[in-house]
Amino acid sequence: MARRPIALVTAVVLFLEAPGIVTINAVMARVVKGQSMSLGGLDPDLMYTGTWALGLGSGALLLLCGLVPLIAAIRDRRPGRAGRALLIGCAVVHGLLGAVAVGLLGWPSFAFLMLVVGLIVLTLVAYGETAAGPGAGAPQAPPEAPEAAGAPAAL
Repeated sequence: MARRPIALVTAVVLFLEAPGIVTINAVMARVVKGQSMSLGGLDPDLMYTGTWALGLGSGALLLLCGLVPLIAAIRDRRPGRAGRALLIGCAVVHGLLGAVAVGLLGWPSFAFLMLVVGLIVLTLVAYGETAAGPGAGAPQAPPEAPEAAGAPAAL
């Protein structure tokens, strides 16, 4: 199976998505600051700062999520427990964002987010549980019964 290319494509997509998320949050922060709006009595400057913080934090997490499949592809080994948990969380967040994006942004955004979910899940499945030993994936023949020494074989 093509595990390495799948993991590399997943890493590249996550690395390219990170600056996009930061840019989207930067635009939203400028809109909040330009409008000087408050939401439920919140300070507009705090909303501006919070939007920037959310964007930078999300971008950093996407970069971290992109490192996991990149390292898995370089080593050609499955990610550790923390890496798998990070990728599962990333897939869940992309799934939830896809459900919201289909209503707010349309089907192309939904399709992109589901593509990312698919790549993450495919990476996790490609580097799934590995059995110990060579040829462990092949079906095993039942063991032959040992014949008694000197006794003729039964027909």
